[in-house]
Amino acid sequence: MKIYTKTGDRGETSLIGGQRVPKYHLRLEAYGTVDELTAFTGLLRDYSTDSHTNMSLLEIQDKLMVCAAILASDCENCEIKLPEIKNENILFLEQEIDAMESNLPQLSSFILSGGHPLVSYCHVARTVCRRAERLIIKLAEETKVPNEVLQYVNRLSDYFFVLSRKFSADLKVIEQQWQPKL
Repeated sequence: MKIYTKTGDRGETSLIGGQRVPKYHLRLEAYGTVDELTAFTGLLRDYSTDSHTNMSLLEIQDKLMVCAAILASDCENCEIKLPEIKNENILFLEQEIDAMESNLPQLSSFILSGGHPLVSYCHVARTVCRRAERLIIKLAEETKVPNEVLQYVNRLSDYFFVLSRKFSADLKVIEQQWQPKL
């Protein structure tokens, strides 16, 4: 199978189910942003030296691929069987967040990103995740999107924030608190 099909040379692509849509379609914006997030998650995994975190990030990449597949599907009753995001996947993120937070100091203000590239990459992933969430919400106004997809992406942005704090602690980077000048 060749990587190029030439079927998208005129600015359209096929969704799972066969419908052709323009490449700027909201559905493509949503799953394209999830794809971008998957790539940033891989970057985090490449830089992390913690085996537990690496396995968690690999699991997250898998679930992001599931989210992208769901968002790329235009049929409810087509013969293609798609994987699902389940409540246990959301619970996994919550458990990971709780475990990381149990070893971190309480927050008293907003934190500015930075201090180490790995910490900053977490914040980039968090903001891409929030953009994906906004696009998925917008898509859900037009078509059916499983609520679990939205919940997963929402929780994932929290995961990336707490992961940034964990990496700051692991790397002994001082978290720069935002102090507004009033």
